[in-house]
Amino acid sequence: MPAVAIWSPEDEVLGTVAPLALAVAAGTALVVDLDPDGPRYRGDVSLATLVADGPTKDDLSPSRRGVAVLRNGGIAADAAEEILHALVAGWPAVVMRLPSRHPGGDGAIPILPLIPGGAFRRSPGPAVYQRSAWRVDVPAGAVVLPRPSGATIGALLAGRMPGRRDRWIRSWGRVWEQPWV
Repeated sequence: MPAVAIWSPEDEVLGTVAPLALAVAAGTALVVDLDPDGPRYRGDVSLATLVADGPTKDDLSPSRRGVAVLRNGGIAADAAEEILHALVAGWPAVVMRLPSRHPGGDGAIPILPLIPGGAFRRSPGPAVYQRSAWRVDVPAGAVVLPRPSGATIGALLAGRMPGRRDRWIRSWGRVWEQPWV
């Protein structure tokens, strides 16, 4: 089952919506927030409750097509390792959201804004770049996302999933096609 870990060290909003967009692009996927201080994604079940109570059969695989989101609930990723392996084994695609303070270098894919001036880092390895209002040179071979619409970002932040036909959502499909997955 494909699983990818992503993080956005420079942009908290992008770090919140990127995992959701990547999951929507997959069609049927699970987003797992590995940041104990992460966003308050909607839902009754958290990674912490799965570790404390044990997962049900329904937790370990999708019951229908679409995206499920597992907020963190205040638990460190290493304390949930067994549950994470079971989730990856049961879901067709899993997106793991890492904290913005994640150090990188472990195969996690950074999501970086394309902003002029050199104030933000460029990844020496694989990365996904989010285009902004400015024209900025793109690293060779990089996955570059078009600017999202305000409606798409608003829907994701409100807990509504935009359609897979959305241009920005479709562009996330290229991430699943990369050799890092």
